[in-house]
Amino acid sequence: MTVLAEKQRKSQTLLNGALVLSLATVIIKVIGVIYKIPLSNMIGTVGRGLFDSAYSLYVPVYTVAMAGLPVAISNMVSKAMALGRYRDVKVIHKVAKRLFLIVGIIGTLAMFILTYPYALSAKNMDIIPAVLVITPSIFFCCVMSSYRGYYNGLSNMTPTAISQVLEAGGKLIFGLVCAKWAISYGLSRFEQGLTVFGQTATTESEALSAIYPYAAAGATAGVTLGTVIGVIYLLIMHKVSGDRITKTELASAPKPEKSGVIAKKMFQFAIPVALSSLVFSITNLIDAITVQNRLETVVLNNMDLIRNMYSEQLVGVLDADVKNFLYGAYSLSLDFRNLIPSITMTLGISAIPALSAAWAVKNKKAIKVSIESVMRVTMLVAMPCGIGMGVLAQPILAAFYGSGASASGVSIAAPVLMVYGFTIFLIALSQPMTNMLQALDKTKIPLVSMTVGAVVKFVSNLIFVSIPSLNVNGAVIGTVSCYAVITIINLIAIIKTTRIRINFVSVFLKPIICGVLCGIGAYTSFGLSNRFIPDFSLAGHNVKNILCLGIAIGFGGLIYVISMLFVKGISKDDVNMLPKGEKIAKILAKYGFIE
Repeated sequence: MTVLAEKQRKSQTLLNGALVLSLATVIIKVIGVIYKIPLSNMIGTVGRGLFDSAYSLYVPVYTVAMAGLPVAISNMVSKAMALGRYRDVKVIHKVAKRLFLIVGIIGTLAMFILTYPYALSAKNMDIIPAVLVITPSIFFCCVMSSYRGYYNGLSNMTPTAISQVLEAGGKLIFGLVCAKWAISYGLSRFEQGLTVFGQTATTESEALSAIYPYAAAGATAGVTLGTVIGVIYLLIMHKVSGDRITKTELASAPKPEKSGVIAKKMFQFAIPVALSSLVFSITNLIDAITVQNRLETVVLNNMDLIRNMYSEQLVGVLDADVKNFLYGAYSLSLDFRNLIPSITMTLGISAIPALSAAWAVKNKKAIKVSIESVMRVTMLVAMPCGIGMGVLAQPILAAFYGSGASASGVSIAAPVLMVYGFTIFLIALSQPMTNMLQALDKTKIPLVSMTVGAVVKFVSNLIFVSIPSLNVNGAVIGTVSCYAVITIINLIAIIKTTRIRINFVSVFLKPIICGVLCGIGAYTSFGLSNRFIPDFSLAGHNVKNILCLGIAIGFGGLIYVISMLFVKGISKDDVNMLPKGEKIAKILAKYGFIE
């Protein structure tokens, strides 16, 4: 019986685990895109700004509350399973559930307590409803993560994957339904001559201004209800299926460690991981506070100038909503800015085990190969996607948001996305470098680089967002400066720690050159196809723009692949990191594209 159970677990590990999680990740990303587009077009640019403001506080609290504990549970469970300490596995899960209940309650209370100070510091009291509604999700996320970490440690990725998909689906469905209800309810009250969420409205613009905070709260309600669905599934799953540990295995296992010892080990592992995870959430919080705070002052003191700059975009927007409108337009660009780093993070992490093993035995050659592969693969993805995003910023945003309530924010978001596109490689490199430093036992360095980067971002936002002619565009300077500092510090630390010479031509220069060629090809093909394809729309969408965009992406991608193969910018180690990498590498080597 024990042998059979062990075979089942190994089968899950070797055949299904990576595939299940990868598939879940793809589905979740698709759901996320599906969610953000109709949501933005439904609640408008102002509502989107309020939604993202609430989310910016939620992410850091969520990270501090639980980022490290699921990893700790997974690590401890997998080690106990490998040693045959099955009774320890049971105790670990028991301790984890208790700890997560406590952490969940503390995290929820912290979020509740921080709501008013956060709104006050951002000079935006309209975000309070959205923040309060999303607050309970901290507790449910903690409960959910105790089970996710446990099953991951058992090498059973299916419960985690399904719960993630259900959570995302719940967010999509309930978020859109609740936001739609808030809008419909508010407008019906206005049409009847009644107060709109406690406010008197004489015009539709005033009614919408009163509706936006509660429409954003409806959207965040979807996040909370999604976590509830995920928790319910995992509880039922655990009750019905258990954990595949047999009675025979438990009977033969040694006496487990005490709960207090296990809890201590769990926190010792979790705290450094949680602190490192703050690198990528804290910057968004700084944006949410400093950008809105500065915008409040800029708009208040320079309303005529702002209205003159954005005369077409601000038609029908009340003075009181101008700040939220500008921040909402800025937020539209973030949907795409965050997409590429989420992909490169996965690519980078895949090589970390090899780096850890090489570092443990001080194999300098293997260390060099691992580090260069991680950086090169990151650049290979980030450069064409980023430059392509930069040159096609306007048509990309128009394709997704050009026909809804957020259409007026597209022209403001486009220059922001363009700059982010050209510099996205800095953000994309940050997480893999953090992971590499963790593998090299240099966990404190990412905290240092994060702190320095956060200070740079804070100061930059205060300076540049305060310039009326820049206003929300000043936030881009702060973000780029922040990640430039983080990347440079981390890169210096990696080189100093490992004492290796990185091949900058192969890792950086070749992807940059080929990325520029990709951008030129994409921009040129978009312009040419735009001249020859006739204008036509379907269901309110500009089909011509979508077709031209598709042609540009395809042509630019083709140029990039050809140019990278021509300059031999892809190594055998890079290809081997891909699914079926060895077979692909043999084909490319046959035709002389790699060595």
